[in-house]
Amino acid sequence: MAALRAILFDIDDTLFSTSEFARRARTNAVRAMVAAGLDLPEAQVLKELEEVVAEFSSNYEHHYDKLLQRLRGQCALRSNPALIVAAGVAAYHDTKFRELAPFPDVIPFLSALQAARVRAGIITHGLTVKQAEKIVRLGLVPLLDPRAIFISDQIGISKPNPKLYLAALREMQLSPGEVMYVGDNPEHDIAPPQSLGMIATWARRAAKHDLGVSGIVPDHVIDDFGELARVLREHYAVELPERSVRAQP
Repeated sequence: MAALRAILFDIDDTLFSTSEFARRARTNAVRAMVAAGLDLPEAQVLKELEEVVAEFSSNYEHHYDKLLQRLRGQCALRSNPALIVAAGVAAYHDTKFRELAPFPDVIPFLSALQAARVRAGIITHGLTVKQAEKIVRLGLVPLLDPRAIFISDQIGISKPNPKLYLAALREMQLSPGEVMYVGDNPEHDIAPPQSLGMIATWARRAAKHDLGVSGIVPDHVIDDFGELARVLREHYAVELPERSVRAQP
């Protein structure tokens, strides 16, 4: 077996709980819109917003405008519509500024990898500016190999196309057996890298995807990065002192 030289990570629901953050941010946005003059119950507005996101995708840039279009026939507005939309947008971004954070064990784990001279990087699916902003706001930049950050929109290849992972291997000049990928989605994060011979680890603590239904079998399954540290010690002779990967208080 080749020595493990790099670990690449998915971002969403792997390094932080995207789903939980989105729930809080959208709830705060709806509350702000109601306070600004959208005269409907918060629960009703939030349900409609979730439909908008599902229909137009999370990468759509005008969720709140579309939301107001759908709701204006159901209520009277007590303010200029532009101000109501702006209130929602501001509240969402304020939540991002205050609360976007990695899982507590992420920074200690990446710091330990850096000390062990194992390259750490990202392969993520999404719009370049949005995914890059997450990397910055999560405080990951100093702990990542700057030549090992791969965003699907920037490369022009989306998950689950294995070519995205192949592009990362070529850029890093590593063979598949020298690289582990860690992600939450079996079809996007496990099967494609495995098809190239990479080591694939399923991070299930925030996963919304059922591994059993997929029929995909990862090389390893972890619930946190303490478990990943044990996997590295026991299977790949990568020594990460346990105290160094404990979650920050």
